[in-house]
Amino acid sequence: MLTSVCAFGLSVAFAINTMTFVSAAAKRKQETKGAKTPRTSVTSGRTATTTHPTQPKRDVDSLSAKKICWGQGVHFDSLNRPRDAVNAQQQYGELGGFFVDLSETGADAQSEPANKKIYLTFDEGYENGYTAKILDTLKEKKVKAVFFITGDYAKRDGELVRRMIQEGQVVGNHTWRHYSMPEKSLATCREEISLLHEYVKENFGYEMSVLRPPKGEFSEQTLALASEMGYTTCLWSFAYKDWDASSPGDTGQSLKRLNERLHSGGIYLLHAVSPTNAAILGDFIDDARAKGYEFVTPGA
Repeated sequence: MLTSVCAFGLSVAFAINTMTFVSAAAKRKQETKGAKTPRTSVTSGRTATTTHPTQPKRDVDSLSAKKICWGQGVHFDSLNRPRDAVNAQQQYGELGGFFVDLSETGADAQSEPANKKIYLTFDEGYENGYTAKILDTLKEKKVKAVFFITGDYAKRDGELVRRMIQEGQVVGNHTWRHYSMPEKSLATCREEISLLHEYVKENFGYEMSVLRPPKGEFSEQTLALASEMGYTTCLWSFAYKDWDASSPGDTGQSLKRLNERLHSGGIYLLHAVSPTNAAILGDFIDDARAKGYEFVTPGA
């Protein structure tokens, strides 16, 4: 059974501060439907030399609007992959959902591939002073990861966002106001994605292409809408209780948990507010590499 994952809400003050930008964005001239727009490589953060057309429009309204609260589950297959993540990838992959990478193994594989991949992702609901240390470790280890930011984070912590981009990390869209997308209209969902997309593009010269829905809540409609807007919706196949800054957890036990759940194609969700994650990240990278894992990012 799928389980919900807690996430931090945004403040009332932030919602008020967004009003000016929302009004201004609403006045922008709409791009010609189907026009080609430059995209940014998710592996480098630099503008690509090629262009990609807008994704073909789906009949989004005909899809299910039922809210799904994602959690990777507690049952695993012979390759240590969460069965719920494998099933979800098969069910929702064509709609643009990314729960676990099955490209090297397939859903029914019984042996590990020669090239074992793992994806590191960090949710940035707010800044708690540990992102810089995480970036230091990633730079030292020559590892790329995805940092999912909100509108509030982009405005308040622009220097960290700029550093992520300059160091080749991937900046992902965690929406403008951190709403639960299935609880909002499709028009509001489109606005939540596009407001942050345009803000980051205009202020940092970077174009995002990976989305993580707030609280891990999505529907078939929101997956298809994001895909139509040129986004992959990236969920996860590993997460643990690391978002409570008042109870960061023991470093030894946390590292053990990260290591024992390693699986090829795994997408790790970690929170950058955790001092424990910042402390154990280097050891985890070393341990995973020693077991034959390569760290990659979506689209790499």
